[in-house]
Amino acid sequence: MKKLIIAAFALAAIAIAPNTYAQTKMVGGAAMYPTKNIVENAVNSKDHTILVEAVKAAGLVETLQSAGPFTVFAPTNEAFNKLPKGTVETLVKPENKATLTKILTYHVVAGKVSAADLMAKIKAGKGTAELTTVSGGVLKAMAKGGKIYLVDEKGGKSWVTIADVNQSNGVIHVVNTVLMPN
Repeated sequence: MKKLIIAAFALAAIAIAPNTYAQTKMVGGAAMYPTKNIVENAVNSKDHTILVEAVKAAGLVETLQSAGPFTVFAPTNEAFNKLPKGTVETLVKPENKATLTKILTYHVVAGKVSAADLMAKIKAGKGTAELTTVSGGVLKAMAKGGKIYLVDEKGGKSWVTIADVNQSNGVIHVVNTVLMPN
């Protein structure tokens, strides 16, 4: 009887807040809840430990916990590991905070831009869309084979591997390469 009551409460919770459960995605082995902010979700992803460390080192935690909204192209640990050996360790040093901040804010666009919004912009731009980042740089978004990819100012490409991870203060799109500004 006790299990039946618990199951009934669980079903009632889903019925009351269906959008919360329908929009929850798994990233790095953890549920990403649309009721939590970007930082609250990111700290639970085992695939984003380097990004979280970098955000802390750059002093961007408070910003990414604010109301936003923000669109974050979140590189995975694997993406950071593609950088030349020692790059991450050098960037998180206090004397490199300005450079780290520029790189991280190059992954952020003001406003909430869904994958559907990106595809519409790409279509309207006849194959490409330019996104101005919080750092003032430009990312080019394109579509190929049904996937969205981004081209940074140095010509590097990154694929969106998980799109539309909704947050209370924006959206995260997981990317497989760190994007680099000029």
